[in-house]
Amino acid sequence: MSTDHLPADQAPGAPHPRETARLFGQDAAQDDFLRAFTSDRLHHGWLLTGPRGVGKATLAWRIARFLLATPPPQNDGMSGAPLGPTTLDIDPDHPVAHRVQAGADPGLATITRTVNDKTDRMREEIVVDDIRRLNRFFGLSATDGGRRVVIVDAADEMNTSAANALLKMLEEPPARTTLLLISHQPSRLLPTIRSRCRTLRLAPLNSAHMQAALAQTGVVLPDTQQQTEYLAALAAGSVGAALRLINQGGLQIYAELIAILESLPRLDRRRALALAEAAAQKGASDKFELLLNLIDIVMARLARTGATGSPPHPEAASGESRTLARLAANPAMGRAWAEIAGDITARTRHGKAVNLDPASLVLDTVFKMQETAAG
Repeated sequence: MSTDHLPADQAPGAPHPRETARLFGQDAAQDDFLRAFTSDRLHHGWLLTGPRGVGKATLAWRIARFLLATPPPQNDGMSGAPLGPTTLDIDPDHPVAHRVQAGADPGLATITRTVNDKTDRMREEIVVDDIRRLNRFFGLSATDGGRRVVIVDAADEMNTSAANALLKMLEEPPARTTLLLISHQPSRLLPTIRSRCRTLRLAPLNSAHMQAALAQTGVVLPDTQQQTEYLAALAAGSVGAALRLINQGGLQIYAELIAILESLPRLDRRRALALAEAAAQKGASDKFELLLNLIDIVMARLARTGATGSPPHPEAASGESRTLARLAANPAMGRAWAEIAGDITARTRHGKAVNLDPASLVLDTVFKMQETAAG
């Protein structure tokens, strides 16, 4: 039982997590799982948490391959100390690795959002029928020692009925079954689901790990080390976010935002109009969404600058620190930017929902920023 839908946090152009050879920057989470496995205290439910794009789905597929290919740990018969693997790596020539790569391992099931047969469109939620299909999976004959693995990506997307159905499986788990729940926002899950899972927390990646992870995807990295540092700052340790920034010209868009801020309170109208027109171009919906996210980021960085007395480090664009320090020179200005950020976010999201002109939304946002800068 398997699906080929993209994981919830997979950026366009990125390899599927089952195809990702290495996981960077998450040794602590991998070691936690290995300790549980080698000590024969493998929990039946695992909650993989952390920001989007830091490797949760990649870790889930690594764990799945490992469990399906690795026999239970054995004691050495002398000291009683468990003997077992020290890595989740599985030889790519292993039969399990081949089957998982092909989406054909009978011991692995994946649960994601599915297509609604009535509308022929992807559902917004994981529904109860998606979970109930696991009953057939659990009823199949066991293979490879009888171990089964289920990946739910993302568990946050389950509706109430689906969540309750999964909770029953966690309360009465089938024998030798491990459920791996990927969650970007654990607070959205039922408390009873969280309490029945052991948590593996994945952290944002540092600059070096992000560079290595990006290189693994085959993406063309920024031309200079300075641009790479800007990318790491904007992506906040998320490879998925970094890929979106690279693919959609995010560094250039953010640099334009900083240039507009630098002109405040005397607004550079030419730049503002160009930014608005770019957002309104046909087929630019992804870039418009990215622009809104970048506006959220710069607002947060302005508020943080005012609250802490210094701009975030490292910079995310040339001249950013100087501009943020001028526009958020004290805690009062930091609070002002924080307040306007909430208002701008609500207005832009509402405007999107009712299909207002993107250019008008961008200009309205810039004018709000100008008012705040003028005090």
